[in-house]
Amino acid sequence: MVWVIFKILTKQGEMSEQFFITEIINMIIRFQKINVKKSIFDFKLLQYLSLIFFLFGFINASIAADVYPNKPIRLVLGYAPGGVADITARLVAQKMSEILEQQVIVDNRPSAGGIVAGEVVAAAEPDGYTLLHMNYGNAVSAAIFKKLPYDIKTDFEPISAMGFFDIVMLVDGKSEISSIQNFIAKARAQPYKYNIGSVSVGSGQHMAALLFKSMLDLPVEIVPYKSTSALFMALQAKDIELAFEVISPSIPLIKAGSITAIGVSSSKRNVNLPSVSTLSESGVKGYEVVAWNGIAAPAKTPKVIIERLNKAVNLALSKPDIKSKFQELGIEAKGGSPEEFRSILLNEINKWNKLVATMQLEKQ
Repeated sequence: MVWVIFKILTKQGEMSEQFFITEIINMIIRFQKINVKKSIFDFKLLQYLSLIFFLFGFINASIAADVYPNKPIRLVLGYAPGGVADITARLVAQKMSEILEQQVIVDNRPSAGGIVAGEVVAAAEPDGYTLLHMNYGNAVSAAIFKKLPYDIKTDFEPISAMGFFDIVMLVDGKSEISSIQNFIAKARAQPYKYNIGSVSVGSGQHMAALLFKSMLDLPVEIVPYKSTSALFMALQAKDIELAFEVISPSIPLIKAGSITAIGVSSSKRNVNLPSVSTLSESGVKGYEVVAWNGIAAPAKTPKVIIERLNKAVNLALSKPDIKSKFQELGIEAKGGSPEEFRSILLNEINKWNKLVATMQLEKQ
């Protein structure tokens, strides 16, 4: 009842939030002057103080919801400018700026596993003005690093997923390997003659290749490269016979015919490559790896702010131009609730932890 009265009075301009609280405190002071038994006074005082703290919580939440955001928001990204992560982050940030009527600025902090970006956001004030571009690499990092400067499970509040995309199995455009089954047969027939390439040890692509090898107990080596361009050069130079890479940078070369896609990692075929089978369809039953990204805030960010940001992200992703641009990159624009995004993160961490244990990989 008190809260209803407070909202009516403050919304109608009869009194400010500060004045309302001041009146409550004055009431307690006046009450103290009344000649009552100390024990009764102490009990009543405790009740009033509890009411004040209760009101402060609601008032602060109400104020946060009403005025947020009132300054630019920083979206910290663990990748360099110009890549797919940067492009998609900027597309969503631009739409969020329009929706929230405040600028959302992408702050690039590239590092292995996105650790620097995570550290920056984990240490930030939980006020909704510093956000993390979170992705599948963060889940991988939680599984492969001995120690991180933050706890990915507890130091962040998931806001929403943004996009989901495949990792593609690629061969040189002139390769004699025509399918995943064909590659598996050749690799078994001539152990350790055939190599699989990926970018960077500990990347999502690298872990996807390791999972492929582990599920089939395949006698191949996984060779890491520093960049996508170095990976594609190695594939065309026949230093490796199969490459695992995310779909976005692969599409132009696939269309040009210089490389060929022979498999996708998710449980359903990619709309950009409808004729390419999933690994599960190709005989690797149960194999599924989906790359993803989203947005998170520092832990203890008020729920009303998380909800406001979640609505903004989902509204941005629903725009036809965003959906179209994402699809051109091979990405499915898809948001969801904070709880759904948290579930994705935890499930991914569990998946990669199991792989690390199964293959007895040494943590970095």
